[in-house]
Parts: sequence; structure tokens; C-alpha cells
Amino acid sequence: MNEAQRVIQDLRELARLTSTPEGAQRVAWGPVWREARAWFRTKVAELGLETKPDAAGNLWVTLPGESARTIIMGSHLDCVPNGGWLDGCFGVVAGIEALRRYSNGQKPPVTLKLVDWADEEGARFGRSLLGSSAAAGSLQLKDVEALKDRQGTRLVDALAENGVELARVLEANKTLKLIDARAYLELHIEQGPVLESMKKPTGVVIGTFGVERHMMKFTGQAAHSGSTPIPMRRDAFLAAAQTALACREIGLRYSKPGAGVVCTVGVVNVEPKIVTAVPGVCEISLDQRALDASVLASMNREAREASERFAKENGVTVEWKHLWHIEPRPFDPKLLALCEEAVREETGEATRLPSGPLHDAAEMVPHMPVVMLFSSSSRGLSHCKEEDTPESHLETTIRSFLRLLDKTVAHVASLK
Repeated sequence: MNEAQRVIQDLRELARLTSTPEGAQRVAWGPVWREARAWFRTKVAELGLETKPDAAGNLWVTLPGESARTIIMGSHLDCVPNGGWLDGCFGVVAGIEALRRYSNGQKPPVTLKLVDWADEEGARFGRSLLGSSAAAGSLQLKDVEALKDRQGTRLVDALAENGVELARVLEANKTLKLIDARAYLELHIEQGPVLESMKKPTGVVIGTFGVERHMMKFTGQAAHSGSTPIPMRRDAFLAAAQTALACREIGLRYSKPGAGVVCTVGVVNVEPKIVTAVPGVCEISLDQRALDASVLASMNREAREASERFAKENGVTVEWKHLWHIEPRPFDPKLLALCEEAVREETGEATRLPSGPLHDAAEMVPHMPVVMLFSSSSRGLSHCKEEDTPESHLETTIRSFLRLLDKTVAHVASLK
């Protein structure tokens, strides 16, 4: 059995251990996630290595090298409810194999670390990248200390159940600062249809999109749907609907091949929500993403202008509430070049693409050189039990990742 086949075998084993017929159940801070981490510890122990948690619950494995200069490999074992067998854990399990490659009785020229970031998905409490943002020092405790899940369980209590004190999670930043990190590598499935549509097994990720996320509240006047003439209505829903369509057109206008943008209205709340009433209030969410910060800012400005225009046309008002923002995070040019070399040596060419979804890698960009590698996703599906990738594509991507690691080891070893 070769290295790539062993990774796939381990992924299948983890899936059998942590899945139901509805999909993977490795939701962060829960019992199945803890079971997945126990499996992870066992695999690491077979290499004679140990896992050590930091203050945010991230699990670290260290293979000491001749130099303290360090390459970090990272991803996450947690998933969304009824998720897929590859999302997140693909990178962790491939990282185990990478450590196995260098655990041959001789110290590697540089130190290697593998990290399983805690709660990348934010599936239970709504805050993605929790562990990696704590390590990066970007997490604001005031933004998460009151979070509860749908059952009313507080985040602070769920963390405590897993041995993590919310008040101390930012101490994970001290752990990261103590590492002489010279490169961060992350392997993931694409979670989208681009590579499959191009018939490519593997892609080089040039960076993660920046995100602008807001809620818009349109306020008009509820009225009887039978007695109120259409021209005399103050219909909040129509203003919101016209704005949503305008945001779609804005996204299409700014989209470019290979570096497109996306925008999504994913939440719509209408009041009074009666079939015989004109909607007096309508709230919609807006999630805009782009790799270029100036493009993202322009999209956001035009969306605001559109909302104000349609509010006026419909005789309603509109208020914006900021939810979240993260700058675009382009990846390191030198690591991108090494990644392209590795993929080209495996496949004959290197396809470049941005990442629309955020990943823990985005939190590492301000602190060290970063690059990501994608494997194709069948039908572009992820966050569901149907998530899959042809095994031949997985094998190609794993081999590319191990080539990338070898090249990065040589590169970091040569640094002064």
C-alpha cells in the first residue's frame, strides 16, 4: 500500500467511526468529535509522537528537526452536522502521513508540526475559525462570550466540558508566537464545482476571499392585501427582493474568470408573515466575497446604493447592520511557486483558483507564508453526506501535497 492509498484507508476508517447513514457527525465540542480526536491521538502515537492541546483546544503534534525553523501543516477534524467524509479531515489525515514519511529514525532538517484546529466550522455556535482565530490573536472574546447553540447551551459551558476556558483561549496566541514558523500548508477539498468542471484533479489555491456580511432591515407598513392598492403600498418585502436581485447583478458584473466574486442572500424574515397582509418589515442577509479588496468595497457600496434606491421607490426605509468582515488573504508567492511545481510534476499542469470558503489558513496569513492545495469535489457538493471525490483525484492531490512538503522542507532548510 502506498502513501496516498494509506491516507484514503485512514479516511474511510474515520468515516466508519464517526458517521451515521445521514453523514459525518464530528461537530466540534461534542462526543463524536472527541471520539475523532481520540482516533487522531492513536494514529499519532503509532509514530511515537504526542498531541498537545493549546489554550483554545487546538491539538498540536511536533516532529523535532535539526533546525527550530518550522513548517506547520493544518486543517480540522470537526464538520457540520450530517457532513461529508472529507471536509477538513482530509488535510489532518494527510498530515499524519506526512509526519510518517519523515519519522524514519532521523531528524528532518526542519521541525514539522501538524495542528487540528478546533471548531473551524462554527456549526454549533455560529463562529467559524474559532481555534485558529484564537491562535492568530484576532478573536474578540466579546463577540463570542454570549453565544448559545439551538438547545440553549452556552459556548463557555461547551468549551469547559472539553477542558477549555473561554477567558484563556487567547493564550493560544502565545503558543503560536513561540513557533519559528516559516511556512503553513493546508490541504482541503475544493467544496465547489470549478476543478471538476475543468476536469482537473488538483488545484493551487491563490488565496481566500474577503468577506462583507450584513443584515438589511426594510421597514414599511403592514396593510390588508385585499383593500390596499398596489401603488399605495409600502411593501418592505418588494424592496428587499429588488435589492437581492440587484446584488446578484452586481456580483455578475464584477465576476472575472479564475478570480470571480460571489454574493448570497441566505436569510429572509418577513413580518407579519400573513397571506392576507402586505409585509411591513423584511430583513435579509447579504454575504459578499471577493479576492480583491477594492472590488469587495465597490460591491458593498453599490449594494448599499441599491438598497436605498429600492427602499425609496417602495416608500420604505432601510437600515444596515454589520455582521462580519475579513480582508482578502492572498497566499505567499514563493509557496505558490513551489505548489505549482509540485502539482505540475504530478499532473503536467497547475490550475490556479481562489477559495470562496474561508479556511484556517486565512488566519495564518498575517503571521507566516501560507499556501493551500485543493482536490476536486464531485458535483461541487460539500457540507452534506453526498460529499465525495474520485479516489484517483484524492491520490493525485495527496502525492502533490507530499511533493509540496518536500519542496517546502528544502526551501525552509535553505533559509538563513
